[in-house]
Amino acid sequence: MTGDQRTADAFATSWNNLPQGSVYTPEQVADWFAPLGPDDIGGRTVLEMGCGNASLMVHVARWNPARLVGIDLGDSVESARANLAASGAQRCSVERADLVSYQSPGHDVVYSIGVLHHLDSPEAGFEAVLRNTRAGGRFHCWVYAREGNGVVIAVVDPLRRLASKLPWWLTKYGLATPLVLPYYVYAKLLRALPRWHWLRAAPLHDYSLWIARREFAFFRHVAFDQLVTPRTVYIDRATVERWLSRPGIDPASRYVVMRNGNSWKFGGIRGQTT
Repeated sequence: MTGDQRTADAFATSWNNLPQGSVYTPEQVADWFAPLGPDDIGGRTVLEMGCGNASLMVHVARWNPARLVGIDLGDSVESARANLAASGAQRCSVERADLVSYQSPGHDVVYSIGVLHHLDSPEAGFEAVLRNTRAGGRFHCWVYAREGNGVVIAVVDPLRRLASKLPWWLTKYGLATPLVLPYYVYAKLLRALPRWHWLRAAPLHDYSLWIARREFAFFRHVAFDQLVTPRTVYIDRATVERWLSRPGIDPASRYVVMRNGNSWKFGGIRGQTT
C-alpha cells in the first residue's frame, strides 16, 4: 500500500463518520476559492482533485458548472455520491482515482483544496493539477503554510505521528475531543475580546478569529483531520512560487494569497505547454 493510499484511507474514516451533508458553510467555500468565484465556475467543466465526502462539491454545484467531477483515492467516494444525491446537485460525478496519476482530457477549472500537503509528493500533486487543466483553463489550490504554523508544527505534528496509528474512534473521541477544547475556549475568547493591536501577536490570531465563528463539532473535525493523517507537509511561500514559475503558466495570471495567517491560496491560468 502506498503512502497516499494510507492517507486516503485515514481521511475516509473521518469523512465516512460524519452526518450527511457538507461540513462547510457557503461563506467558507467562497473564502477558500477567492479570487475565483461563481462567475469563474458557471458554464465551465470543473474538476476537484481530492473531493473527500463532496463537502466542497455540493456548494460548487450551486455555481452552475457545465460539469463537475470529483476524484478521491479513498472510499469516501461513497459518502460523496450520497451527499451529492441528497443535495440535488446536477451534472456531477465522482470517481475513485489516484490524484497523482489521474489523466483527463482537461477541464476549464481544476482545484485542489486541503489535499496537496498530505501527499507523499506535494509537487507531483501540483503537476497533476496542471496536467488536468486545459490550455487556457484556470487552476486553484490551497495548502497549509509553514509560515504562521509554528505552534501546530511544534505541538500538533508530533501528536499526529502517534495518533495516526490509533483506531479512528480513539483518535477522534479520546484525543481530538479533549485536546481541542482548550483551543476552542482560546479562539472564542480571542474573538470576544476587543481588537487590541497587541493581540495580533497571539498564536494563530487570524485563523482563530476565523474558526471561532463555528461550533465545537467543527473544531473537533479540524483537530481530527490534523491527527488522523499519516502525513502532513507545511509548505513555504518560496516553494509555492517555485511551482508557479514553471513554463506553461501564464506569468500575468499567477497569484499567491495568504489565508488566515497560516495557509496559502494560489493559482493561475495554464498556457499552451507545461
